[in-house]
Amino acid sequence: MSRVLVTGASGFIGRAVMRQLVPTNFEVHSIGRTAVEGAIHHEADLLASGAAETVRAIGATHLLHCAWYALPGRYWAAAENIDWVAASLAIARAFADGGGTRLVGVGSCAEYGWGGDPLDEAHSPIVPATLYGTAKASLGSLLTTSASALRFSVVWARLFFPYGPGERPERLLGTLLAAFASGNRASFGPGLQARDFIHVDDVASALVALLGSDLQGAINIGSGEATEVRRFVTIAAEAADMVDRIDIGATSAGTGEAQVVRASVARLTDELGWHPRFTIETGLADAVECFRRNLLPGV
Repeated sequence: MSRVLVTGASGFIGRAVMRQLVPTNFEVHSIGRTAVEGAIHHEADLLASGAAETVRAIGATHLLHCAWYALPGRYWAAAENIDWVAASLAIARAFADGGGTRLVGVGSCAEYGWGGDPLDEAHSPIVPATLYGTAKASLGSLLTTSASALRFSVVWARLFFPYGPGERPERLLGTLLAAFASGNRASFGPGLQARDFIHVDDVASALVALLGSDLQGAINIGSGEATEVRRFVTIAAEAADMVDRIDIGATSAGTGEAQVVRASVARLTDELGWHPRFTIETGLADAVECFRRNLLPGV
């Protein structure tokens, strides 16, 4: 039986991954401060030096590295990004020393210079505008370049804009769902920019598929479709029956934002053979319904 180690298993992406990974034929291990149901958990501070020895001792064949600093509003420029590059390299080296053969790393569309449409792994320039994007791009480059020396294969998954149940209230859908729970109004900017939104369960499905594949290098994880933010909010509000409690255009628009950020998904569909389960409509309906069930058990 192959043994997979997941970092960040209790986070937004990690929880969705674990729901899909635990029922598979993998022996599933998690490492971090918070245990996750269904996995063999190893308590560790991933930013501490002792974490590497724990990773080495686990002896996983596969590593899915989701952990990172992700506090909304702060992670773009946080110095913690530097810490996570160093910690991630130590984890990867320990994984290799323990006999690991397959690493799936979670990157970001923030590694690209936004402006081209769609953003393509082979041709779009890697010119990140933030420390977060720079840190992710640097780690992805280091891991893929060192794969041969460390004797494992690496695929670097550049996530676009995940959404879904369980996301923080400071995020886009989270803002609406928090207002749904409290009965308050939800305020948004004009929302004219278009983004490649993808349901978190689809993200998880793609990451699990990558674990079992032999693809290497960078690969985009997105829907291949760009949806205006205002349409995203409206669809979600309709699913939550709260169209009369949203105020689009009530807050100022961001300055210097790219009009469209969308993934080229040719590698994802043609090479991995993967397609998303959700459309934007069905995905938002699912996210709202999951939130409603958790808020009002038995309904």
